[in-house]
Parts: sequence; C-alpha cells; structure tokens
Amino acid sequence: MEEKYIELNTFLKIKGLANSGGEAKNRIRNEEVKVNGEIETRNKRKLHIGDKIEIAGKRFFLKEEEIK
Repeated sequence: MEEKYIELNTFLKIKGLANSGGEAKNRIRNEEVKVNGEIETRNKRKLHIGDKIEIAGKRFFLKEEEIK
C-alpha cells in the first residue's frame, strides 16, 4: 500500500500561503510554520491526513482530498 502524503512546501503553495517554492522555503526556514504544534524547519516535511498546520495565525487540518 502506497503512503499518501504531501510535502509541506507544496501544501503552502496550494493554499496560497506562498507564491513560489522559494517563498515557501523561506517561510519554513524562518520558523513561521508549525506542524502538529511544533515549529517545522524541514522544507519537504511529509504531511499526512489529519496533520495540523499553522502559519500566520491560520490553522489547517490536512484532508485526504488535498493529497494527490
């Protein structure tokens, strides 16, 4: 069975929280993003269904339909 995930930088672009891969990378490296309550600095962090992502005062829960 194949593991379903989306990378954090891709998620930020899809949600319009970063206009480019470079901007997503900078936001992540500048410790602006939390995953499941902890600051995440890995650009390609694998996100799974149900993960909670926080950035700029916004919260998201990863849904199955957001994973390609």
